[in-house]
Amino acid sequence: MMRERSLALCAYSLGLILATPWVLLYLLYRSLRQPAYRLAWGERFGRYAPRSARRFDVWIHAVSVGETRAAQPLIEALLERDPKPRILLSHMTPTGREASEALFGSRVERIYLPYDFPGAVRRFLRHFQPVLGILMETEVWPNLVHACARNDVPVVLVNGRLSQKSLLKAIRFGGVIRPAIAALDLVLAQSADDAKRFAELGAPKVHITGNLKFDIEPPDAQRLLGERFRLRIGARPTLLCASTREGEEALILTALERAHWSPDTLIVVVPRHPQRFDEVAALIRSRGLAFQRRSDDQPVAPTTRIWLGDSMGEMFAFYTAVQIAYVGGGLLPFGTHNLIEACSVGCPVIVGPYTHNFAAVAKDAIAAGAARQVANADELIEVATQLLARPELLSEMAGQALAFAAQHRGATRRTLDHLALYLPAPGPVRFSVPEGRS
Repeated sequence: MMRERSLALCAYSLGLILATPWVLLYLLYRSLRQPAYRLAWGERFGRYAPRSARRFDVWIHAVSVGETRAAQPLIEALLERDPKPRILLSHMTPTGREASEALFGSRVERIYLPYDFPGAVRRFLRHFQPVLGILMETEVWPNLVHACARNDVPVVLVNGRLSQKSLLKAIRFGGVIRPAIAALDLVLAQSADDAKRFAELGAPKVHITGNLKFDIEPPDAQRLLGERFRLRIGARPTLLCASTREGEEALILTALERAHWSPDTLIVVVPRHPQRFDEVAALIRSRGLAFQRRSDDQPVAPTTRIWLGDSMGEMFAFYTAVQIAYVGGGLLPFGTHNLIEACSVGCPVIVGPYTHNFAAVAKDAIAAGAARQVANADELIEVATQLLARPELLSEMAGQALAFAAQHRGATRRTLDHLALYLPAPGPVRFSVPEGRS
């Protein structure tokens, strides 16, 4: 069995090495839409600038924006636990790196994690010498995990989630994935279903700690900006389509046209990826719809049908400004994105049929009355129209959304309790994260 696993890992590593030209082409392709992909290529292969020899207390890997934001309450709690820890935050995308700059500034050091080449991960560990590794949500790279084990660096998967679809995929590649999961020192799962799936893959120790995203507090500045957005919009009923993915905007616009929706109703569209802002603007223009861009920084005209949210880091403000939101990704098999942010500011939610990214959260939010699920874009517009016509029902859903978000807080404290075994001894511990239910 050990020999078979070793052969599988060797085959996996050889495949990565042979794919190197395609990796470089991929970076070039992505850089056509996001020039930031042209930067720091050396880091992606384990080549870093010289630094002091001191070890990092904690290394946290947050692949992109969602994982970086999920890590926020944990990082803030670590900084509060010990004001001078050396925290290394690694990413795979420029947007994730930009998000960490906005959230943490110079309080952490940030890099790109190298691709999972054996030599690259060895150079990474030798360069930064982390005492503890934390992987956010789903990022388990076989060579990286095994290299950490060989170098006595404990690795904990935090805020772990594993859908049934991902489990089946992992089982197909069991010769590589199972040993990597088994090599983790600890898995802290979001839900009982996630915990069960990780255990099925061979995780030796699994605990349920909840979802860290419930502990993210909406910034006061974002609430104030949301109120200013509301003044710009005026008294118009407003549907927000948040974090929309490729193809969803076209489905929504077509459904709006079929429904002959009232010109008084404003639709706010905020694409998930900034490189698509111009593409979505062109799509709206091609439909002959009057629209404005958030970046123009002007009041929304009464004749405007679509307000395009072409800005970064303002999602809490958009949720604060509207009466109801469709959280994108779920009309197509991308999977619904983070609906917790909307609930945390009391914004009722609509989700599509594909909720696997946030399956447990979506299920619980629907059961709590904070969210509705629809089967397609036509039903989305129909349900949104009905709800916008009933302010008393929207007000009830808003209260249920706030209660739902408050009920599930406390994952940060539970996570820190489990991590304490691996962390350096701090000074007096002072927690400010919400308690929630344990």
